Amino acid sequence: MLKVAIIGAGAISQAHVKAYLAFEDRCEIVAISDIYADKAQKKAEENDLNIAIYEDYQKLLEQEDVDLISVCTPPYTHAQIAIDALNAGKHVLVEKPMASSLEECDAMNEAAEKNNKILSIIAQNRFTTPMMKLKHVLETQLMGPIVHTQVDSFWWRGHSYYDLWWRGTWEKEGGGCTLNHAVHHIDIFQWMNGMPSEITAVTSNTSHDNAEVEDLSVAIAKYDTGALAQITSSVVHHGEEQQLIFQGKKARVSVPWKLKASNAKENGFPVENKELEEELQQVYESQKDLTYEGHAGQINDVLTSIEEGREVLVDGKQGRQTLELITAIYESSSFGKTVKLPLDENSPFYTREGVLKNATYFYEKTKTVENFGNDEITTGGKYE
Repeated sequence: MLKVAIIGAGAISQAHVKAYLAFEDRCEIVAISDIYADKAQKKAEENDLNIAIYEDYQKLLEQEDVDLISVCTPPYTHAQIAIDALNAGKHVLVEKPMASSLEECDAMNEAAEKNNKILSIIAQNRFTTPMMKLKHVLETQLMGPIVHTQVDSFWWRGHSYYDLWWRGTWEKEGGGCTLNHAVHHIDIFQWMNGMPSEITAVTSNTSHDNAEVEDLSVAIAKYDTGALAQITSSVVHHGEEQQLIFQGKKARVSVPWKLKASNAKENGFPVENKELEEELQQVYESQKDLTYEGHAGQINDVLTSIEEGREVLVDGKQGRQTLELITAIYESSSFGKTVKLPLDENSPFYTREGVLKNATYFYEKTKTVENFGNDEITTGGKYE
């Protein structure tokens, strides 16, 4: 029976609590820590948990019986807490985004390797039936080479969203919608399509003058093959439609699931390729639905990895690649130039200090709320 603790009792922590409780025969939540002890106590009471409460997470890490830590704190704290937990001999599951800089990602990965512990980064949208089915379809290569990808990470958040004390600042949130909302779809994009060779991007703040960071970004990724991808990140889109579209030379597939395949007439105009469409549809339908989805699916993967000594699906290296793409978007948009990948310590955005110095500040954050009265949130990821 694995002993689990959660650091951070904010809104997203409930997804972790609920997921761990789905595996009561394999793990037990033994502690919650938060700088606001009353929030941690309330979280425990809401879930009928008779557990230890810590205001200082360092005291929690001293408990030898804790095997796995979920880090659910604001992004700027992720790296230090994760490194401390790994050095204390704990496996670690970190909420997105992984960290505030690539330098922090590298330090986290080094700590995981040094201590021979699992470091996994939340990417719960991978753990959905539509995404797993689409991944399998792409791996068959029946579509031919991918020539264009469209990533639409459309969310909507009201003006007051950025009133929360840590949101909307480069120092504490680390970025805007590209980092904190589109991270899910950018992760899936690089998982399914691989890393591009360059990024060209533009960011803007159209609707939230209480935030330093962007609420809209558009990026173009280019591959050495000549293939292109367009990535739109937003918290200004009503309806919050989210999709990934992959255009191969022979066919098009997407999440939400849609399929089209074409052949050329003598004059080059399209005619339906029903045979390929039927083959791709059969591949899609042949994959079984996942038993556990979202956070539960990823926590099941982490628990199984600990139990069986195997690698997790989303490790720190995968988490770094996702942040690398996001960092390239910020570097490109801030300097108004195309950025080549991969990024290393020579990038002006490699360190947290570099991000704070070079990022575009759209507005000054002048209003802060310590806590919202209602911490109910939506996480999307239905893809139906």
